[in-house]
Amino acid sequence: MSERILTTHEIARDCYVTGRTVVQWINEGKLKAFRTPGNHSRIKAEEFLDFLHRYQMPVPSDLMGDNGSRQRILIVDDDRGMVDAIQRFLKREKIYDLEVAFDGFEAGHKFADFQPDLIILDVKMPQLDGYEVCARIRSNQKNKNVKMLLVSGIIGPKEIRRIQESGADDYLAKPFSNKDLKTKIEKLLGE
Repeated sequence: MSERILTTHEIARDCYVTGRTVVQWINEGKLKAFRTPGNHSRIKAEEFLDFLHRYQMPVPSDLMGDNGSRQRILIVDDDRGMVDAIQRFLKREKIYDLEVAFDGFEAGHKFADFQPDLIILDVKMPQLDGYEVCARIRSNQKNKNVKMLLVSGIIGPKEIRRIQESGADDYLAKPFSNKDLKTKIEKLLGE
């Protein structure tokens, strides 16, 4: 949890306030934050916990305890229907924090901000495909523990070799059942 970074949006959600209120807390010095190169405010989880304790506010369950943090999953697919279906299923599980992206470039931005434990990544996307996204993430040694599950409508020997070469941890052929998806996620996240 010590490395977890939160957005103003996440804090607003957890405190049942607007993002503007969170920015006001930051500007007033009540909540310690830092700025990204893109000029976005980010807050370390431990700073947020200190703030909650100082103002006697309830601590969200995903921030309680040493391992109380919920695992984070980034879903990346240019098919919005597929993203919605995966997101709906995983929301029912109520044990994951979710974020979505609809192309490879957006996935890179969301990856940096959201810091997922697992990425469910479609192989075939325009401009920057899943293989390239996976390879770029894997090119940075600090991302070695991020699990990557590539999904594709075509899974043959050639595709399996490319999936392995890109650095993915596992793959799943489309269409897949919720049960198959859950099994893969649990295996990758060690649940």
